[in-house]
Amino acid sequence: MADRQRRMGLMLWPVPGLDAGFERGQWAEAAGYDDLWLCDAEGMEDPIALAAALGVVTTRARLCTGVVPVFNRPPPVLATGVVAAEARAPGRFVLGLGASTPNMVERWYGLAYARPLQRVRETVVLLRAILAGEKTAFDGRTLHSHGFRLQARPATPIPIHLGAIGGRMLELAGELADGVVLNDFTPPDRLDYAFARLDAGARRAGRRAEDLEIVKRRALYVTDDEAAAMAYFRQHLAFYASAEQYQNVLRELGYGAAVDEAVAGYAARDRVRITAAISDDMVRRIFTFGDEAWCRQQVAADYAAGVDTIVVSPQGGTAEAFARGAAAFARDAFAP
Repeated sequence: MADRQRRMGLMLWPVPGLDAGFERGQWAEAAGYDDLWLCDAEGMEDPIALAAALGVVTTRARLCTGVVPVFNRPPPVLATGVVAAEARAPGRFVLGLGASTPNMVERWYGLAYARPLQRVRETVVLLRAILAGEKTAFDGRTLHSHGFRLQARPATPIPIHLGAIGGRMLELAGELADGVVLNDFTPPDRLDYAFARLDAGARRAGRRAEDLEIVKRRALYVTDDEAAAMAYFRQHLAFYASAEQYQNVLRELGYGAAVDEAVAGYAARDRVRITAAISDDMVRRIFTFGDEAWCRQQVAADYAAGVDTIVVSPQGGTAEAFARGAAAFARDAFAP
């Protein structure tokens, strides 16, 4: 993996007041970023629509979704959006898919969250057939489609990356996907585990983990105020501790007692107890914060460990913090 091309991506957050949306994407391409990653969360602009818009005003950067839930867009609907985005950026669109969480799928969208691993598998299989121009004749355990065909196929193949944290989803990515999107819950000391599970899945398909693009999203708070960053990320971890999928990962990372305490705090509606359950060790292991030199050192270590593409997601919650984080990894500031 060490000899492969290293890419640098910027995660956009198109919310009011952050200066991290469409115009920031134009800036990022000019600043030398290889990829623009577009999230699907928190009521933000639709990432596939945003990719289509950015495709018109950019010429070089890849436009990647990171990641689109598989439950709220049936594959025929997803395919029509993909075609529109790819047509505006031929050869530059990457579709990131994931299972998401019950909080998003059930509470936000009012849809059933069932058999996520199977749903991801069937979405990839059916979507690839649709994008290849086939008329659908698909009956799976979670998806059914008959008689649908695109009016126009994509001009170029669409890489499909899967967001994965747990072992079974990592193996599925290794088996089916063109790439995998890891996040902060795969800290540096867990990369070997992730690569091993990817490789186990890849071997089932007659290939190796090296055949996939390994992407890692890093939430980076570039700051001189480490105490503020610690408090900021402690709140983030407290929020993640409310979701079962992240609870499971935190337990695997050795934080079962902290999870139990946070869960008890949620049951008692005690925010102080929830936050107190999150130790400094947990925050430092999972998130990255510090000055430019420290943050660049951590990213360089990810590349050295075998990650192909780093997606920096500047944190801090202000336009100034986002701009500082984005500038720290522009082409003239950091060379992968």
